[in-house]
Amino acid sequence: MPSNPTRPGQTSPLGASVYLDGVNFCLFSKHATGIELLLFDSPNSPEPSQVIALDPKRNRTFFYWHIFVEGLMEGQVYAYRVEGPWEPENGHRFDPTKVLLDPYAKAIVGDEIYDRQAAMVPGDNCAQALRSVVVDTSPYGYNWEGDRPPRTPYAASVIYELHVGGFTKNPNSGLPAEKRGTFAGLIEKIPYLKELGITAVELLPVHYFDPEDAQPGLTNYWGYSTISFFAPHRAYSSRRDPLGPVDEFRDMVKALHEEGIEVILDVVFNHTAEGNEKGPTQSFRGIDNSTYYILDEDKSQYSNYSGCGNSVKANHPVVGGLILDCLRYWVSVMHVDGFRFDLASVLARDVNGNPIHATDMGTVNIIWAIESDPILAGTKLIAEAWDAAGLYSVGKFVELADWFAEWNGPFRDDVRRFVKGDENTVVRLAYRLLGSPDIYHRQDTDINRSINFVTCHDGFTLNDLVSYNLKHNEANGEKNRDGTNDNFSWNCGTEGETDDPKINVLRLRQIKNFLTILFFSQGTPMLLMGDPVRRTQKGNNNAYCQDNELSWFDWQGEENHSDETHFLRGLIQLTQSLQIFQEERVLDILQIEIPRQPIEEPELEQEEEEKILPPVDEVALRARYLEQTSQQTRPYVIWHGVKLLQPDWYHYSHSLALTLHEPRADELLYLMFNAYWEALTFEIPPLPSGLAWHRVVDTYLPTPEDFCELALAPMVMETTYRVQARTSVVLMAKATG
Repeated sequence: MPSNPTRPGQTSPLGASVYLDGVNFCLFSKHATGIELLLFDSPNSPEPSQVIALDPKRNRTFFYWHIFVEGLMEGQVYAYRVEGPWEPENGHRFDPTKVLLDPYAKAIVGDEIYDRQAAMVPGDNCAQALRSVVVDTSPYGYNWEGDRPPRTPYAASVIYELHVGGFTKNPNSGLPAEKRGTFAGLIEKIPYLKELGITAVELLPVHYFDPEDAQPGLTNYWGYSTISFFAPHRAYSSRRDPLGPVDEFRDMVKALHEEGIEVILDVVFNHTAEGNEKGPTQSFRGIDNSTYYILDEDKSQYSNYSGCGNSVKANHPVVGGLILDCLRYWVSVMHVDGFRFDLASVLARDVNGNPIHATDMGTVNIIWAIESDPILAGTKLIAEAWDAAGLYSVGKFVELADWFAEWNGPFRDDVRRFVKGDENTVVRLAYRLLGSPDIYHRQDTDINRSINFVTCHDGFTLNDLVSYNLKHNEANGEKNRDGTNDNFSWNCGTEGETDDPKINVLRLRQIKNFLTILFFSQGTPMLLMGDPVRRTQKGNNNAYCQDNELSWFDWQGEENHSDETHFLRGLIQLTQSLQIFQEERVLDILQIEIPRQPIEEPELEQEEEEKILPPVDEVALRARYLEQTSQQTRPYVIWHGVKLLQPDWYHYSHSLALTLHEPRADELLYLMFNAYWEALTFEIPPLPSGLAWHRVVDTYLPTPEDFCELALAPMVMETTYRVQARTSVVLMAKATG
């Protein structure tokens, strides 16, 4: 075929840009000595139909290589070959035999012919390589039909962590085969999310990733192996045309927005699928290795702060620019509502891998640049505030940044330990219920930037948390060495599935305890896909490579576990309706002095020996309680134990109670948590005349008594409540008239 005419092109924007008379291509490479643009007639063509060599004098400005090719249009398939020094000792790994993806590619094809191994061994891999596709990103490229972001505040958000493939891939999803495991399939299940009360889906990686980056015979299912940060993963599209994944993703976003559900992407800017020095050459390594990756002092080796072979040099100006451009693209062109940054502490390392300290936060760095970017303003920015090399930064993103939220790892661990029955957990539970002010110290920020969760993709499911003491990852092919050993789980008496009715009743109660604490805590709750229907991974706590029914959502479970779904829906509806859980500041802690009865002065020796306190004046206590609580105008919490105003903070304690009061909204709640293995009797606070306590939650009771809407909740007549072993109870005050 005749060659297309070319012009020198321009340096901006990076990537492939569509114009009326052709396409401009631009690629950054500081150390390249030559670049070829490859044009293909079809996605799987074994060879390019046209090879255009870029002239270093005509097609290079500074370190930007650029060319304009006339007559090309959206849908053109292209790739690069890049020449330069092969000097691993100096950080250079140029290999002109390898076909490379454009780092700014908006769509990727070639998955049918792709071979990861061919990109790892010497020789030409053109016939087995992925290719980029030209996409028109202009405002006229897609009809959004007036779509607007929901912009749901954190305080009103319920996040559901979801795997696009696994959500509908199961044959029992009821979808046609071509829609299972796709963006289109997710659209079909929006009514389920809406009915549950979800306000945001947090999608595990949908950037194009390498499914072959796993042990032999297995698949990289989770997707934490990115090849292209701008392109939707092609396997998640029911459409097979080159541009299908882009439009189908936008269809999904638009459909979710129509139901008021936000879309948060799990983004992996800490490493790529190219791995360590033994990994494949797919894009960044072959374009400019020393620019994109943090290298060891021995530059032939990669610094591995991600635990996945390499670490992206996020604070390099060019790489940081790519990250910002990527985030802006997904917000402005694809209409997503926020991002969860995987292993975000890697982003807090400088170009040499050293942690950026608090004193450095005033200088330009990628974290500062992200949260101060005007296009990203108002989006949700959530950090997983740790990395695989020990940089644990929980609290620091919220402390030092003004907009970032964080996955609250201590919430997960402390709540698990309390419900399990461990010692030294009551004080920690109190902090978690209040939004973790011991971790997030700032008084001028939203406490809901604490993303609270008990389970996530990484670890046990909620069902397995109460069914297994140990991980069972043998199917992963690593002899059960992978995955964490610190699960804080308890199998309730038997490892794995059982027919024992007593154990199964206890497990259900423990699940309800976890959910109760999660939704009655200050902060933003997050659920794991499938937890409401008791999805199990058979004890596998690292199912990253299990693209099968072990990881997929079981839609049959929606029918089999209606009790759990009823309970969870009730919790979400109730807590989302209460103003006290919309607060953005830490609740006041109201302390009331306990009145005591006068007693005769004890002998000095006895007082020192026994430290006897005078008995509580119960009548005066209740009068003082009513007097002081009636004077409050701001929302507050009061801590109790089994006795009013007497919380048990000792290391051996397993119980805690609290009053939550929002005077302006007339909301008054009393919560009792008993993680002890025997029943405990809790005193109930007095109420002003005209009000009575009603039981809305008791996790010991069967469905539908375990959760009752306030209008139907039974009145509690006594001044005490017997909370059964390992049980949570919530009372609410309601007018008696």
